[in-house]
Amino acid sequence: MNTIAIALLAGTGLLPAAPGGVEIPIDKYKLSNGLRVLLSQDNAVPVVAVYVIYGVGARSEEKGRTGFAHLFEHMMFQGSKNAPKGVHFKTVEANGGTLNGSTHPDFTDYFEVLPSNKLAVALWLESDRMRSLAITKENLDNQKEAVKQERRLSFDNQPYATAIVDVFPTLAFQNWGSSHSLIGSYEDLNAATVEDVAAFFKTHYAPNNAVLAIVGDIRIPEAKKLVEQYFGDIASQPQPKAPDLTEPEQNAPRKQTYKDPLARVPSVVVAYPGPKRRSPDFYAMLMADVILTGGESSRLYQNMMKGKKSLIGYEANLGWPFAGPNDYLDPGLYAANLTYNPKFTTAQVVKQYEEELGNLANTPVGAAELERARTFLRSSRIKELQSTMRRASLMAQYELLDGKAEWINTEMDQFLAVTAEQIQAAAKKYFVPARQTVFDILPAPKAAGKEAK
Repeated sequence: MNTIAIALLAGTGLLPAAPGGVEIPIDKYKLSNGLRVLLSQDNAVPVVAVYVIYGVGARSEEKGRTGFAHLFEHMMFQGSKNAPKGVHFKTVEANGGTLNGSTHPDFTDYFEVLPSNKLAVALWLESDRMRSLAITKENLDNQKEAVKQERRLSFDNQPYATAIVDVFPTLAFQNWGSSHSLIGSYEDLNAATVEDVAAFFKTHYAPNNAVLAIVGDIRIPEAKKLVEQYFGDIASQPQPKAPDLTEPEQNAPRKQTYKDPLARVPSVVVAYPGPKRRSPDFYAMLMADVILTGGESSRLYQNMMKGKKSLIGYEANLGWPFAGPNDYLDPGLYAANLTYNPKFTTAQVVKQYEEELGNLANTPVGAAELERARTFLRSSRIKELQSTMRRASLMAQYELLDGKAEWINTEMDQFLAVTAEQIQAAAKKYFVPARQTVFDILPAPKAAGKEAK
């Protein structure tokens, strides 16, 4: 496996680095307006990824303005002063590229992947909307309806989605900043005004609240000139105040049942408050997660899916359901979503899962199992870094959330250095019954006289 990975890395221009990862070159600097810039040259293939991340997400929203970060992600594709509505999409696609954006709890991001000789095109498009987004009532009304339609199709009409996106956070968190819906309510969307959007743009979409990452077939001096040309004269703004997300300590278990009319099999979420980002416990908890859920050799797969046959599927992570370890920002959770065989009860499944957590807390992980977890994690990261786009997003997220883009090269070493004793200590510390949240999602009974279509 390592031989294959090294051969692949040689093809991308990346060099293996001991013991955990690869050595990705990073040229890191800041413009006079505060824009943080990350350049990484890899001339193996004629492709470049341009990734812009802003330090504003759903947890930056104010009461009465839920869904605003997501609404604004849509607004960013509605045109700007020199690239009217539709031009952004058409230009990127006409040049053989791809593009998209996404909203997260703590940031919003946008990207283009293009042939490397079109780097200037991507920088022009991103800088123009950072400088002069077209904020009009027509665009706002149009995107309000687009977000509502997305909610209807992707959330309200999908099993488990409303339960997990809208209801579960209100049980798991007490601070409104973390407990409200990431996609927002119809009422708050309807209440949004052009003035609200303009103020949100001025506050959060300034260069000093952003990171620009460019990865791929570039020449550093030329890329720096283009960045200065397109972004250097955009005015900075007062740095937005970080939201107070302080979460009161949980001292009693929480439980709630949700009846989902679209679900056909039951699912249960079991969650615990997670560690501080980049703390020793953070690294230990991620390794615990790999042992529990990482691949077909993991404990949940072997013991609950293959053995007891109580689970149909599962997903778990630091930051679940809206984040993963790379973009996890405390306060966050370690949560597992267990979709289970209807022949079992919720209580039985939760008990089985608690037994797996108890085994981690009571008995140190064996050397062979720990090495399998390390190999799984190392292999996953090396595969991930084959993508030019993924390298850009990881570097920028490290820089925005930690001020350390270079951790893309070194953080894997922190995970691989975790010992069996540290995993056991973290399991004892965090998997505490009094701090447990159980959210049971059950299929709602069919209405009398009606059959499901």
